[in-house]
Amino acid sequence: MTGTFVVAAVAFVRDGHVLTVRKRGTSRFMLPGGKLEPGESAYDAAVREIREEVGLVVDDLTLLGEFTADAANEPGHLVESTVYVASLPLTASGAGVEPAAAGEIAELRWTALAGEHDDLAPLLSDHVVPRLLPG
Repeated sequence: MTGTFVVAAVAFVRDGHVLTVRKRGTSRFMLPGGKLEPGESAYDAAVREIREEVGLVVDDLTLLGEFTADAANEPGHLVESTVYVASLPLTASGAGVEPAAAGEIAELRWTALAGEHDDLAPLLSDHVVPRLLPG
């Protein structure tokens, strides 16, 4: 391995699906999130990245866990991720605010937790999805 990226990510779960994103120029879907800035906590990075990538303002994150996996888009690298779970923010009428692709995000997808997918980042498929599955 040639390096390790330290990142924070957030899982939004709705109706048995988790929100995933695909960054421009890549083929793997992952949780929204990204690298920590110098001196930034994982929590603060997660809040910032969610705002930048999917346009959501969140402030109530629950720790799911800390995981290490092969980096999805950087061969030979690892990713150390602090993963949080959050609810979609609500509008004044009580409906969930819909995320929208922004910044470096090319595509959003609600990915079935119980589905078979060959295009998920290793962190998501090996660690996060098994933790989010009911049961």
